[in-house]
Amino acid sequence: MTRHFVENDLLIATHNQGKIAEFLQLYQLHCPRTITLHSTKDYTLPPPEETGTSFLENAILKARYYSKHTGLVALADDSGLAVTALGGAPGIYSSRYGGKEGDSKAAMEKLQHALAECSSTPPFHAAFHCALALCWPDGHIETTTGTVGGTLRFPPSGLSGFGYDPIFIPQGETRSFGEMSSVEKQARSHRFRAMQQLLQQCFY
Repeated sequence: MTRHFVENDLLIATHNQGKIAEFLQLYQLHCPRTITLHSTKDYTLPPPEETGTSFLENAILKARYYSKHTGLVALADDSGLAVTALGGAPGIYSSRYGGKEGDSKAAMEKLQHALAECSSTPPFHAAFHCALALCWPDGHIETTTGTVGGTLRFPPSGLSGFGYDPIFIPQGETRSFGEMSSVEKQARSHRFRAMQQLLQQCFY
């Protein structure tokens, strides 16, 4: 049975500052009531090892970990880029694809090299995937997912967003996520689609 969020405090369970900023904006624009948001930077907890084999498994793992150790309802995200020509890579390894956690420049360069190695030619079809898990301290979990398809374009363009945003062109658009304002990206993103579902499911 679906559980509704009635608490006043919510932990955004990520160390990624780009994701934290997006979650804050999503709540400010779409959440039907005032909630006090906390982030993992307020705690000294090390991030858990992400041993899941899917975005959803990793989102659940992180939400459970942070909820258990803080006593707060925790919202965790696991998301990434899946490139068709590379069999869905980098997938759940998106944030570590460049070798160092969060090294977007190296990850995009490696991706371009991998596409050249497999003799793939444009358009490079890809999709961003997002899984959200909302976990209560008693272990109850609510989950949603969101996907946006598109293509990749090199070299990277735009200074907005984070991660692979400068090379991802969402379907029906000519600009990358990196060239869009935060509000424009939010209206099209995988994270927004997953969040819309979660708000409808648990917050209304």
